[in-house]
Amino acid sequence: MNRMEVTEKIITVKVAKGIQWADVAKKVGLSKEWVTSACLGQMTLDDKQARIVGKIFGLTVEEQKWLQVVPYKGSLATAVPTDPLIYRWYEIVSVYGTTIKELIHEEFGDGIMSAIDFSMDIVRQPDPKGDRVNVVLSGKFLPYKQY
Repeated sequence: MNRMEVTEKIITVKVAKGIQWADVAKKVGLSKEWVTSACLGQMTLDDKQARIVGKIFGLTVEEQKWLQVVPYKGSLATAVPTDPLIYRWYEIVSVYGTTIKELIHEEFGDGIMSAIDFSMDIVRQPDPKGDRVNVVLSGKFLPYKQY
């Protein structure tokens, strides 16, 4: 048994039962973005959260313990993603990454946007020309220290 096998079981049960990530998140009491990431093996659940997820997906006690292990983060199989949706994010960073970096440095100074003290919100935005995907990323600014 390993974390990847638990992730695969969660996905299998999700598909078989028609479970929605938003419903799982509501039962856990956190955002659908964070809970989905945790169920896909990228975040660590505490005991209570693991028991809730375990009940939803029919996980054993051992499988629930794997949800509480700090994962090796980074879920892409290749450096350049091949999945079209994920590749578009890669493309966005490739095209606009230097612009984002320049504007963050101009506004905040020399530092980074945290992916640890971070939140994300994904919302469907109706549009007569075709619905839009509205993604809001919010990370704490962390300035580089002088020492």
